[in-house]
Amino acid sequence: MNNILYAYLLSTIAGMSSLIGLIPIFFKKNKENKIIPISLFFASGVMITISIIDLIPESFSLLKNKFYLIPSILILLIFIMIGFIISSIIDKKTSSNDNLYRVGIITMIAIIIHNIPEGIASFLTSNTNIGLSLIVAISCHNIPEGISISVPIYYSTKSKFKAFLYTFISGLSEIFGAFIAHIFLFNKNINIMSYLLAIIAGIMLQISIFELIPTAYNYKLKKGIIYIILGIIFMYITHILLK
Repeated sequence: MNNILYAYLLSTIAGMSSLIGLIPIFFKKNKENKIIPISLFFASGVMITISIIDLIPESFSLLKNKFYLIPSILILLIFIMIGFIISSIIDKKTSSNDNLYRVGIITMIAIIIHNIPEGIASFLTSNTNIGLSLIVAISCHNIPEGISISVPIYYSTKSKFKAFLYTFISGLSEIFGAFIAHIFLFNKNINIMSYLLAIIAGIMLQISIFELIPTAYNYKLKKGIIYIILGIIFMYITHILLK
């Protein structure tokens, strides 16, 4: 198979794995008071872990290649805060009487932004020794990301089609990232990536801390912290697969 087609195939598999996250919406509706908070707690654990053990260290590593230690730390913190601010602005602009729907939309936007550099990475490594293991790991952590979109969208709109559509769009952004990598494949000087990763980390942390967790707590689920921990463990395992 042509190397370019193979790269697109793997990126597509990774992106569309988000659709597996639709499974919880087919559970019995009388379970929604458990499904919603469990999904949101789990997704928050996933997103916090992605930020702390993946995005922030990778951004810092790239910055250190260009700056001294202290400037690298300061720049990293600045762009994380920019991500926080961007997410807060999106939060305010996405006005809705339905808090759950707003959470779904904001999460979708964040994951779209996150999936683009992920798509770039999957495309560029597809024909290397780590390519397949990277795709498996990305696919695994795209599943809870799909849950974090589909569950709030479905239970706020009662529409399986909207849940599918929004989750599908987030998956497409992975393929869009692969397309960007294809266009700029031979341009090795992708300096913007270090800043972009820090911004994405800030967005994900803001959503997790100020949206997912508070919304989940509204459902009075006991021992919700357990599901946050499960999300952290799940992402830590997929992070090991990336190594």
